Amino acid sequence: MFARLPLAAGLVTCLALPLAAQAQIRNAPSPRALEFAAYIFAAANVCGYRIGTEEFDALLEKQNVRAADVSPRGPFGGRVQTMFALMSNQMQLNREKACIAVAGEYGPEGNVSKNVLLPAEAPDAGAPQSEIKQGEIKPGETKPSDVKPAQ
Repeated sequence: MFARLPLAAGLVTCLALPLAAQAQIRNAPSPRALEFAAYIFAAANVCGYRIGTEEFDALLEKQNVRAADVSPRGPFGGRVQTMFALMSNQMQLNREKACIAVAGEYGPEGNVSKNVLLPAEAPDAGAPQSEIKQGEIKPGETKPSDVKPAQ
């Protein structure tokens, strides 16, 4: 009789465990959703666009994906980063045409969705420019006399 009591308790625990874990398990995003996220990230990288977060999140939600899932530190970020690298390299080969195409699809006047990609912010016109005097070295530059010949 006493041997059955621990067995019954163990059985109840094993049956209850999957119910608790089931709340955390979700299906993986569709490959199309991962490709979309990588495409938008690549366009922002290569063309210098800003991502309209509300519109981007809305398009991901339509595909049953959260932005946190496809972010670089998200559970599917590794897959997105791999596709992002491939897409960025391909876009860079023909940058002008790729940027025009992406802007036509997801830009402010996009035919697929509007305002997912926004133009990069222009620097403030009223901001004072630091004047560099003649002969002054800019940060990151070296004087010709500082460069040593290769040996």
